[in-house]
Amino acid sequence: MGLFKKKNAPKTAEPMDLDAVMKKYDQESNTRVWEGAPKIVVTCLLATFAVFCICVTLFFTWLEEVRLTSFVAFIVALGYIVYPVKKGVQKVNSLPWYDIVAAVLGTGAFLYYTFDAHSIIQQGANFEWWQVVIGIIGILSLAEVCRRSVGLPILIVAGCFIAYALIWGLSNPTFGGRLEYLSHYLFYSKEGILSTPINVCSKFIVVFIIFGAFLERTGIADFFIQFANTIVGGFSGGPAKVAVVASAFEGMVSGSSVANTVGSGSVTIPLMKRTGYKPEFAAAAEASASTGGQIMPPIMGAAAFLMADYLGVPYSNIVVRAILPAVLYFAGVFISVHLEAKKEGLRGLTKEELPKLKPLLKKIYLLLPLVVLIYLVSANIFTIQYSAAIAILVAVVVSLFNKGNRITPKRFLEALAAGGQGMISVAAACGIAGIIAGTITMTGLANVMINGIVAVAGNHVIIALFLTMLCCIVLGMGVPTTANYCIMAATCAPILVRMGVEPIAAHFFVFYFGIVADLTPPVALAAYAGAAIGQADPMKTAFTATKLAIGAFIVPYVFALDPSMLLVNTNVGSVILIVITSLVGIFAVSSALEGYLLRRMPWYQRIISAAGGLLLIYPGITTDLIGLGLAAVVVLLQILAYRKSKKLA
Repeated sequence: MGLFKKKNAPKTAEPMDLDAVMKKYDQESNTRVWEGAPKIVVTCLLATFAVFCICVTLFFTWLEEVRLTSFVAFIVALGYIVYPVKKGVQKVNSLPWYDIVAAVLGTGAFLYYTFDAHSIIQQGANFEWWQVVIGIIGILSLAEVCRRSVGLPILIVAGCFIAYALIWGLSNPTFGGRLEYLSHYLFYSKEGILSTPINVCSKFIVVFIIFGAFLERTGIADFFIQFANTIVGGFSGGPAKVAVVASAFEGMVSGSSVANTVGSGSVTIPLMKRTGYKPEFAAAAEASASTGGQIMPPIMGAAAFLMADYLGVPYSNIVVRAILPAVLYFAGVFISVHLEAKKEGLRGLTKEELPKLKPLLKKIYLLLPLVVLIYLVSANIFTIQYSAAIAILVAVVVSLFNKGNRITPKRFLEALAAGGQGMISVAAACGIAGIIAGTITMTGLANVMINGIVAVAGNHVIIALFLTMLCCIVLGMGVPTTANYCIMAATCAPILVRMGVEPIAAHFFVFYFGIVADLTPPVALAAYAGAAIGQADPMKTAFTATKLAIGAFIVPYVFALDPSMLLVNTNVGSVILIVITSLVGIFAVSSALEGYLLRRMPWYQRIISAAGGLLLIYPGITTDLIGLGLAAVVVLLQILAYRKSKKLA
């Protein structure tokens, strides 16, 4: 249909290698090359792991230590099989001897715990030297899997915290004593690797990753892009608006901002360039929208499950409270691309280029798995795991009606394998996040950080919010969504809670600012991936994406200062008021940043518009009225200037 016909494909100097882009900016894509019989074996191993996870989650009642250590043992073994030691051209069907040794040692360390869990638990804190060595081997092997599948940033953070613990943080006078305590606390106790992140990952996240793998094979991504085209593709700057709407849809089921950017950006970025958008803006629009997918319910990059566990509230509670902030974020990006289109006089897609609505509506059934999942979770009919398992079955059934994307037995096996592979990086990151949180806890560093920021902020919550924001952006650079949130929940959220911010608002605040690290320089992976597709300057793209995602920098302050947006201690009237004022405020700030409303703004109007927008966003009747007045002044000046230009024309 229209957009997807070959004759309408954008013309470029040379075809874009999307796999190369993914491998450069998404560590998870740097996998070994398997062909023939070895590929079948690896696929079966990954599928077996996925089935193991589903069975353990749904049917088995193992001791928690047994369940978690066996899960991590699988992760370590498969991690060395799937991911090579470094990036670059890989030999086909090659598994070096040192990887085999590392895999055996690392897997053996966790399996030792699995098969001897009862005696280890009864042992207390008295460990033999060889048990300490096993613990260290387990920690290092998982760290190496994390380095290969996730990247260095999270390990640098973990390394700094461990170094602090070994040098200053622990009171034992001997280095050997500190090392023994570290091994016990991080490997054998439930405060390190086996803490909340890996527990939630093995119970909930794994099933949703498998669900995402199956849903992807139903062809729902193409449906989202075509549906977005029918809604907004024909309007001014249509392709950019398609990127925003499609990314919002895809974010409901995806857990990677880079994967979102490359997936939908391969279609939307060339189209944006063709309709007149500058390469940097086209890439930035897709990157900012795709990054926003991490905050879009119900999956939220799998962090929603962790947040529910940390806060001790139902998962459905988190999902409902996340809706309004996510909508406001995407509204902010949508407003920015609209203003840019108007400023540059850009058109939308022609009628011939747009997909036809009638054939598209016939595929509306592709949404059924997602609808079933949301209904079952929100209605609390089954557990979250069972709800996701049922949604997987629905996805398989739904695919049978989509001729080009039917899940055959072969594709069923491939979906299981893709789910199994997707779990490696997430679980490894969660394990390292558990190490970071455990190190902070055992050294008391959390209190030091909290007291330091509270002392600097004094009684000013806004200062504490700003300092916490900076911490989140720095700590979140290059870290995947789930681990990102784990780190923020352990280090930054307690700071805001101490300052009197509602716990759920504090956790949402740090989650948002951890996510925008994918857009903010210098480690703006989503922006750089978009720049590669759009053949744009990476740093310019990152700065433009940060500007477009202004909602992500504003909305968290709104619900931190007034949690009405998160439906906390509020009523319908208050929610409506804060949504309207925030939306108008974001529009005013976006206009100031773009320098355009009805026509180009002079510098003083941009300042007035920005000030009015920020005042509207800051909760309070007085600030709302002043902000509304300033925004009205700018609108009036713009109307007068617009009419004057029309008369002169």
